[in-house]
Amino acid sequence: MKFLVLQHAASEHPGSLRDFMRADGFTWDAVELDEGEAIPDVSGYDALLVLGGPMDVWEEDLHPWLATEKQVIRDWVTAGRPFLGICLGHQLLADAMGGEVGKMAEPEVGVCNVSLTDEGAACALFAGYPNSFPALQWHGAAVFRAPAGAKILASSAHCPIQAMQIGPRAFGIQYHVELIDTTVSDWGIIPEYRCALESITGPGGQERLEAAAAEHMEQFQSNAGRLYCNFKTVLK
Repeated sequence: MKFLVLQHAASEHPGSLRDFMRADGFTWDAVELDEGEAIPDVSGYDALLVLGGPMDVWEEDLHPWLATEKQVIRDWVTAGRPFLGICLGHQLLADAMGGEVGKMAEPEVGVCNVSLTDEGAACALFAGYPNSFPALQWHGAAVFRAPAGAKILASSAHCPIQAMQIGPRAFGIQYHVELIDTTVSDWGIIPEYRCALESITGPGGQERLEAAAAEHMEQFQSNAGRLYCNFKTVLK
C-alpha cells in the first residue's frame, strides 16, 4: 500500500500516522508543495493524504500551486479513491469539491471538545469513538458550507463542520489527529500560527497550549490510532 502525502510546511508532516504506516509496511512519498516540489503522477498511489499549512485555500495568487493541488484532489475524489485531509487538507477538500471556506471571526486554537453527529456516530471512520472527545485545534479559517451531498460527521461549539465525508471514501477533518510530542512546539515557530494563538490567549499562550497538549497526548494518539485503523478499511 502506497500513500501520496501533500505537505504545505516542513513541520506539518504526518506525525504519528507515519508510525502506523511504517508498522503496517506501507510506504509514502511526501511532496513539499510550499518548497516548489511538483505533484507526481498519482496513478501509482493507493491513498491521498493532504495535511495542514499556514496558507489559506483562496491564496492562489500567493501560492499558484494551490490551483493544481485542488484539481488533483477533485480528480482523485471524483474517481472514488481513498482520501484523508487534515486541517488545511480538510478545507482544500471542501473548496475543491464545491464547498465554501472562509476566514473565521475568531480563530479556533486550543484543546476543544469535538462531538460526533448522528451520521458521524454511524460512520466507519469514527467506529469505536466516544460521542465527544478532546481535540487540538489551530486554525483561523473554516469550512462554512460543505459540498453538495457531503455528510457532516463532527462539530464543535466554534466550528460546525469539524469532519465530513464526500462519497464513499473521502474524508476531511478540521482538528489535528496526527500529533506527536513536539508538534505544538514545532508549530509555535510558524509566524501565522503563533499570531493566531496569541490573538486569543495573549502572552504565554504557547506555553499553556504545549502543557494542555501534553496533558491529553495519550488520548490524542489513541484516537489517532483508532482513526487510522478505521481509515484502512476504505483502502480495500
